[in-house]
Amino acid sequence: MPTLKAIRLIPFRIPLKAPLRWGKASELAALEHALLEVELSDGSIGRAEVAIRPTIYGETLGSVRAGLEYLRPRLLGLEADDQEAIRAVLEGFPYNFGLKGALDTALWEAWARSEGEELHQVLKPAKHRVRVAYILGLGKEEEVLEDARMAYGAGVRVFKVKVGRDLEADTKRLLRLKEALPEAQFYADANETLSPEAAERYLLAWKELGLLYVEEPLPIERVAARKRLREKGILPLIADDSAMTLKDLRRELELNTFDILNLKPARTGITWTLEMLALARERGKKAMVGSQAQSSFGAYQSALLAFQQGVTEPSELAFHLKAEGSFFPFPAFREGWLYWEDLVEGRFDEAAFARYALKEV
Repeated sequence: MPTLKAIRLIPFRIPLKAPLRWGKASELAALEHALLEVELSDGSIGRAEVAIRPTIYGETLGSVRAGLEYLRPRLLGLEADDQEAIRAVLEGFPYNFGLKGALDTALWEAWARSEGEELHQVLKPAKHRVRVAYILGLGKEEEVLEDARMAYGAGVRVFKVKVGRDLEADTKRLLRLKEALPEAQFYADANETLSPEAAERYLLAWKELGLLYVEEPLPIERVAARKRLREKGILPLIADDSAMTLKDLRRELELNTFDILNLKPARTGITWTLEMLALARERGKKAMVGSQAQSSFGAYQSALLAFQQGVTEPSELAFHLKAEGSFFPFPAFREGWLYWEDLVEGRFDEAAFARYALKEV
């Protein structure tokens, strides 16, 4: 079995058509991410996107570089199929979710290619199509409506709407969206901004608007309040920040605080995403695959996991529609659906990536 020969990090930048705003203060105006590339001793290459989110995971490009310098000597020389040894190295380095998620995914792709296959051939689908969702950020009503119409025109039929800075205005904006796109479906992402005292009132109002569910309405440390809110059964609750890791998920399952698990391959790679999905499925929970605001390449690798058994809800695979550029030709959506046969036709575009790449480290 070939061994890990080299690990490279290549930063890149793709502007967004308009900033994405969420939570109490977070804003994203460009994809300032990095491409992580793993090379094996037989020449096989695996790649993945490092989604750098300082306000979510505390990672910056500098910390990703430093983390890689720590991990590189511990990984090089390991056999590509030695999952136990690789996992021990990655799990022995706490946090650093974006870096470790990308490393795990790139290693999977390199291993698959060393076996003469592509990643989509080892991650076999359980279905032939998945519903997709698009993320609408906070902003002025007309800006958000324009963004929604653009995505709807691109084939999206389900929208996740960021809420939480001005809750009365958020509810008004949701109503405008439903009026503008009556055939679409919506759910809210509060990013932990509601208080236990106000949450029930807002969930009741959003239920009246016909929302599908609400993601992380309460701060994650308010565990008992989240459990009580779920028990009221107003709207299904999505776990995201409260279940970032396998360890977090076990805790939330023990306390029964959510209905739907939002899996983020950008932070849990392939190994942990599959394990978390299996655990949630065993406990009767629904699941979706979420976005960490990645490029079309990151969306492609996440999409492979959305086709796995147990992913039942719309998956956030359309963020790349906001980007002013691409180095992976993501397929078109067809009336709200992404089809496996379309997805697997895409290939990484080396020449296109070179236009967005910065300095290699």
